[in-house]
Amino acid sequence: MRTLVRILSLFPLNALYALMQGVVYPLLYYIVQYRRKVVKRNLSLCFPTETDSQRKRREKDFYHWFADLLAEIIYGYRITEKEIRERVVFHGAETLEAEIRAHGGGFIMLGHYGCWEWLADICNRMPDDFHSHVIYRTLKSKSADKLMHELREKRGCDLIDKNLLLRHMLQNRRTDGAHIYYMLSDQKPSKHDLGHWVSFLGQDTPFITGTETLARKFNYPVYYADIRMPKRGHYETFFRTIAIDSPATAEGEITDRFAAFLEENILRDPKLWLWTHNRFKWRREDSTRPNTSKHSDLSQQQNR
Repeated sequence: MRTLVRILSLFPLNALYALMQGVVYPLLYYIVQYRRKVVKRNLSLCFPTETDSQRKRREKDFYHWFADLLAEIIYGYRITEKEIRERVVFHGAETLEAEIRAHGGGFIMLGHYGCWEWLADICNRMPDDFHSHVIYRTLKSKSADKLMHELREKRGCDLIDKNLLLRHMLQNRRTDGAHIYYMLSDQKPSKHDLGHWVSFLGQDTPFITGTETLARKFNYPVYYADIRMPKRGHYETFFRTIAIDSPATAEGEITDRFAAFLEENILRDPKLWLWTHNRFKWRREDSTRPNTSKHSDLSQQQNR
């Protein structure tokens, strides 16, 4: 797999787009039908008032985008620093840096939206006294896991398995400089961790609350990466404040704000979210923990 990625990454990006649209898209959508039942169900749940033909259009738009995403991830293996700075622009990083430095650390929460692998280049653009850590789940495939390490480490990131995060944070707090932790926070929680529910895209949805728990414990500010794609192969990220004084927030408040910001992103351009994820698998009756949720105001106001 890594050898194939290295070879394909030598192609120009437009050639990779053409290859993925001409070969991979029909293979995934029509032949393999990769997770199409999951995508169809997710779109039916989140856009119930649309017609079948409208949702079918969304479905195809997503798979076309997914093919582009694969092209961009592969191209990211060889992309130059100059080119990625032209293709990925960040807004508001200076304010974020000042707050994180003042607290000794902080969190950036984001979803599987846009080309999140390219957005890891923010690690390369932080000041010298910042240490950037990407929190992730170790992949079952050792080859795929090693590939993800190579791709993200090229962007200046230190990878930490989520199960080892607290240990690393305690150790990092004793070192010089500020530590910033990047959290892909729209993962489906495990069945034994269904304690916080949010009305998300019209669905009663459980969210992982680890980020807000750690933010309150360490008194770290939390930000959201609002990702936008002005044109193909180009991204802009606006950093939005979730919480500065994290210990002062109510239980579930940070998670609710993240869910509301992510929902706003998705509704702005739905195809850019990872609809292949079985995000709405769990129901409240599956939960073995008491609920601590308050539905986000934004979620309740959405008209579907």
